[in-house]
Amino acid sequence: MEGPMTKDGETHRDTAVVIVGCGIHGTTLAVRLLAETDLTTDNIRIIDEHGEPLAAFEAKARQCGMETLRSTFVQHVSPEPFSLESFAEGRDREHELVPTRNYPPRPTLSLFLDHAQFVVDQHNLTESVVEARMTNVTRRDDGVTVETTGGSFDAGSLVLAIGMGGEYTWPTWADPISDNERIQHVWNESFSPTETTASGESLVVGGGITAGQVVTTLAERGGSVTLCHRTPIETAESEANPCWINWRHVERELHCYPPGSERRYRTVQQARNDGTIPPYLFDEIKDLERHTHLDCRHGTIETVAPVTDGLLVRFGDGTSRTVTRILLATGFESPFDSPTAARIASWLDLERGYCNVPVLNDEALAWQRREGEGSQVYVTGALAEGTVGPLARNVVGAKRAGERIATTFDGGQGDEYGRPTPGRSLADD
Repeated sequence: MEGPMTKDGETHRDTAVVIVGCGIHGTTLAVRLLAETDLTTDNIRIIDEHGEPLAAFEAKARQCGMETLRSTFVQHVSPEPFSLESFAEGRDREHELVPTRNYPPRPTLSLFLDHAQFVVDQHNLTESVVEARMTNVTRRDDGVTVETTGGSFDAGSLVLAIGMGGEYTWPTWADPISDNERIQHVWNESFSPTETTASGESLVVGGGITAGQVVTTLAERGGSVTLCHRTPIETAESEANPCWINWRHVERELHCYPPGSERRYRTVQQARNDGTIPPYLFDEIKDLERHTHLDCRHGTIETVAPVTDGLLVRFGDGTSRTVTRILLATGFESPFDSPTAARIASWLDLERGYCNVPVLNDEALAWQRREGEGSQVYVTGALAEGTVGPLARNVVGAKRAGERIATTFDGGQGDEYGRPTPGRSLADD
């Protein structure tokens, strides 16, 4: 077998597992595989165009002004539930476990990232990361061939940890000015909160946690900012009821319906608290609204037109205002409709159900082929919502998916090609 693939394009063959994506989901799974199976960094390859674990997550978190995580202190990249707490205690950083009313403490972003780096270093995970982008996948009798911008891999198994798919939601009223530099989505790499507060007035469009984080960041830095939310702001501690953390609850309430069915899809959508703001952030917004140049406006936008000194915004109630810039915190399009998911399904002849939800095996999260056979392709993150449930895209969803995928490896090596063999069902936590 050839040596590991390097960043300048050397080809590595017959690796056991290729993971696409090294965000929270890819990192959490890789750490679990290294900690609980016989797999090593020599036979795991993680394809990520940023080249470092959690690099994209950190950039986006800092970009939107995240200071603390919404998840609790037991949700992190390590398989050990109290690893982050022990990490904080051992470094006199307990104060970074932020007390939360009627909810367990939450870590600061810096504590979460420092702990994640500690776990990554413990397992030498960066040795497995390949700075590249996946360009194609083809089936083989003994697995898949994964082609990337840095070379190709013949792998026993492929795990997709590709997040939301990268397609931002863009309001229709913004289409005519989409190429205007005064309007941008907050997830664009060019967006900088520091530069945004330099002068003028910002209009932030959205009503969820990202919009809340952006407006508080801008207001705290002295900027003049308006939050325009189409529907009334709703609060919720987490993205779904914590009962969905329990795997038995997932089996009882979700797996009772056929994989890929409309009933599963509707159950997940109804259970998610999409577009909500946690109470602690809502309180901060209201406080800043009283004491800074932050204004909240409930209503719709009808049209936006360029003018000499900015953008003229006409609202649904007939009023108008000129702003320096518009920042869209309007989220992502459905991950099930992302071009990446569609291409992978087409390349490998994988089955998709209602609203293009991947049809997965409930035990191992393996994506079924259209002819009904299993595959060596596994899914974690938003694409696994139909099996993992409404918290699939969150940190706890990464842990639940990692548990199930890891148990499919018999001793970590599977058969002679590194393919996983079916494992036992994991006992519920």
